[in-house]
Amino acid sequence: MLFALSTPLIAVILGLPVRIIFSIVRGAEMVLPEFSYLIGSFLPIFLLVWVWLKIFESRSLWTVGLERPWAKKYLRGLGIGLLIFLAITFIFLVTNQAIIESIPIQLRGLVPLAGALLLLVGWIVQGAAEEVLTRGLLLPVIGARWGAAAGILVSSLLFSLLHIGNQNVDVLAIVNLGLFGLFASLYALAEGGLWGVFAIHSIWNWTQGNLFGFPVSGNALIGGVLIDLVEVGPDWLTGGLFGPEGGLIVTAALTISSLLVLLIERRRQKIRSKLDLETADQV
Repeated sequence: MLFALSTPLIAVILGLPVRIIFSIVRGAEMVLPEFSYLIGSFLPIFLLVWVWLKIFESRSLWTVGLERPWAKKYLRGLGIGLLIFLAITFIFLVTNQAIIESIPIQLRGLVPLAGALLLLVGWIVQGAAEEVLTRGLLLPVIGARWGAAAGILVSSLLFSLLHIGNQNVDVLAIVNLGLFGLFASLYALAEGGLWGVFAIHSIWNWTQGNLFGFPVSGNALIGGVLIDLVEVGPDWLTGGLFGPEGGLIVTAALTISSLLVLLIERRRQKIRSKLDLETADQV
């Protein structure tokens, strides 16, 4: 727990030279400083987790849930994460909780698109790093000692605590981050690995921030925004300055998503048990 809590801070310190170098470079719509933050602050997490596993647990990095094959799981996660946030945004629009603040990408040119694609690479690193630390390291280790429920609870709680210093954070935002941790934990356990939640986490952040222009966990993006939406409803519903993750719309979406994972996995287990019984009877 102490290692997991301190790792993000150590990673930020290790990545500071990269951030300093890029902070003085002005790319398209200030994209490069944002990209350098995502790469410089989160890529070292992989190194730190690898060192911990090698020294203290005598195992390889791939054992935290990086088993192959991975492509199908990652693509499926991309689709699921994109679908969930498209549904959230659809609710925002049809209930008049958000409006388009600026014109869409096809009228804005290729500069925002290039910035958005560059930041997608950054989000891929950021999302995977947070998942390796919380769902990859803590969830199975705590779960193996005290049970799956404890592993889910501890990893989700840590995930919330890692964001407690974000701008404009409040109680509902912390609850929603914990719900995202719950959903990601259930999904990872159902899939038996991290590739799917890597993709869900990354595409969730990219869609939220770069596709639709919402703040991502309290951080407003400066560049690489394709369709600039702004929340106009009450903060308790839309999340206000923290972004959708601080509102009840996302609370409902994550709760429903978690329940669907449970229901689908339970149905799959029943089908598997039925097939095992039929196979036993045939033998």
